[in-house]
Amino acid sequence: MTTTRTAAFFDLDRTLIAGSSAFVFARAARDAGHIRLQDFVPDVVRALRFQFFGSSDESSTGVRDRILAGVGGMQQSDLVGLNEIVLPELLGLIRPEARALLEQHHRAGRETWIVSASPIELVEPLATALGMTGGIGTRAEVDNGIYTGRLDGPFCYGEGKAEAISRLAQERGINLAESWSYSDSMSDVPMMEIVGHAVAVNPDTELAGLSRARGWPVVIFAQRSKMLIRRSTTATLVSVGLLCAYTLGLRQGRKR
Repeated sequence: MTTTRTAAFFDLDRTLIAGSSAFVFARAARDAGHIRLQDFVPDVVRALRFQFFGSSDESSTGVRDRILAGVGGMQQSDLVGLNEIVLPELLGLIRPEARALLEQHHRAGRETWIVSASPIELVEPLATALGMTGGIGTRAEVDNGIYTGRLDGPFCYGEGKAEAISRLAQERGINLAESWSYSDSMSDVPMMEIVGHAVAVNPDTELAGLSRARGWPVVIFAQRSKMLIRRSTTATLVSVGLLCAYTLGLRQGRKR
């Protein structure tokens, strides 16, 4: 197949959006009664670390297990139904600079793709809402409409993102040497290495250093993006406060 097409591949968290999509999803699932409040605590902690320090230090296995545990036993229709709440919030977190980049690539005739470890049921609708070509995300196995807690295909994280992009390029005739990728995290180096134009967006310390060594451009999305990060962080802190109050209330209730 001739490779005449080109594409731009975008990581989701802290690249396209200012914040963590996993936290938005977990909060919506908690509010809808799909996960318990105490199970929400780790996502709150990770979101705070993510907001203040950048990319997660979780291993690929840790991220995979957390995502599968989050949907395991859940009805697929319930997860899809969360898009009613999740999509508007994620669209509100899209960085203005990211929108401008998407438009720039569209004008150049390139395909645009979200590449994320988040569930495909969330990634694809977000890509559609943004007018992008499509989304690549993690597929969880479904049996009779219920998630089994196992993967249905490669895990879209680290090397898995590069594998998914390579497969897509082969299927669609995309010339990766003339394509672009954008990310903030060292975990996405594999997907950055397989394209001809890698760009670090608000990179973590390690990725910033690697980008300088390899001559990859580094861009900093600021201004309104910072405001969105602060707003998201404030919401996270409020959630932590409510959670602490709830836990304290439970303990006091038990003592009585």
